[in-house]
Amino acid sequence: MRMSDQQTFLRDAMRRMNLTRDNFSDRIGVRKRALDTWLLPETSGEFRVMPDIVSKFVNEILAGESTKSPLTQSVYIARPDAPLREQISYNGKPQLLSVDQFSRDSLEQLFRVTDIMQPIARRQKVSRILEGAVLANLFFEASTRTRISFGAAFCRLGGSVCDTTGFTFSSMTKGESIYDTSRVISGYVDALVVRHPEQGAVDEFARATNIPVINGGDGPGEHPSQAILDLYTIQREFSRLGKLIDGAHIVMAGDLKYGRTVHSLIKLLALYRGLRFTLIAPPGLEMPAHILDRIARGGHVVEQSTSLAQGLKGADIVYATRIQKERFADEAIEGYTPDFQINQAMIDATCSADTIVMHPLPRDGRPGANDLSTDLNHDPRLAIFRQTDNGIPVRMAIFATLLGVENQVQHSMRDVSWRSPHHVGPDDAVFDGLD
Repeated sequence: MRMSDQQTFLRDAMRRMNLTRDNFSDRIGVRKRALDTWLLPETSGEFRVMPDIVSKFVNEILAGESTKSPLTQSVYIARPDAPLREQISYNGKPQLLSVDQFSRDSLEQLFRVTDIMQPIARRQKVSRILEGAVLANLFFEASTRTRISFGAAFCRLGGSVCDTTGFTFSSMTKGESIYDTSRVISGYVDALVVRHPEQGAVDEFARATNIPVINGGDGPGEHPSQAILDLYTIQREFSRLGKLIDGAHIVMAGDLKYGRTVHSLIKLLALYRGLRFTLIAPPGLEMPAHILDRIARGGHVVEQSTSLAQGLKGADIVYATRIQKERFADEAIEGYTPDFQINQAMIDATCSADTIVMHPLPRDGRPGANDLSTDLNHDPRLAIFRQTDNGIPVRMAIFATLLGVENQVQHSMRDVSWRSPHHVGPDDAVFDGLD
């Protein structure tokens, strides 16, 4: 490679991977100081020629990036110092379809906006920055938490919400295309949240409009806002415990083949350093190979197991998921018996006092169900309700960012005029004390 091409090659690689210099140097395993010398003009006294082995490794990474889904390939890359709305945009539009739109730095920026939203989410303050704006929740698949959470987040910023649920009440039953539906609704509202049972369908909604579109879940594909709120929850939990996400041991257990929440979350976690993942699933429901390859390329340790008793040992985070029976084709649920249940006895026997237990919900709470047991409800390590509570400020931050008003939030707040409980749930664990 000619010296004059070196800087162009490196800058193009950073843009294609949507990484800042810090993240890029970590990704390729070099010191930032070395990267800086490779990016200097040739006339600089500190300029250094990049070793051939580095260019070869970067090319291998880029080749791996090109095998991602069409959604990932079409993500628009903004300069790292651009406004957050541009950094996380999709094809130059303020839309959120995949976690691949985020770098570690842009995630941290979004989390700072989320922190600002906390007093509003906790009913201590109110804001009207989205007054007059209208959200359409288009849910073509069953949802309770996600649909209401998005709607509540928009309303808490002063906006209003129009809901539709299922195909029965949609013009699609008359043969209307996704493109027509999206374009028509976009003429009525200022933002769309779409959930659809087919992977890639939300991308079609996004192509038909320039207004913000948020992926509320597309079949077995992704659920980016859930993954973001999960990661935000992990960060807050670790902050209380004096831990860092870098170097953590993350256990994911359950249906890892069809669980879109784990697909998105593990990609976000891979932006951090030196993680150990233990993936526990029944035979036939393991994490897809393309995701495993991607995580392994990031230098993380990945272990797979079918045993809860063995896999849970030493976990910092236990992330349980339910069986996605509605997405099964011909799979049999082999090895997924009531013994494959994360309960109080299992957690006490295998985990430490500061292990955090999470679940994206819904969970099957019936006696004997092979899911996260309700006997953990009073255990302070159980963070599932802290997760759901965090969904409001995270989705508020997403709306404010995509609509370009995140910098107005702090100056728009005023005290609430009603009384609200200090703890939302009467049985919330002490660990959930509002701070």
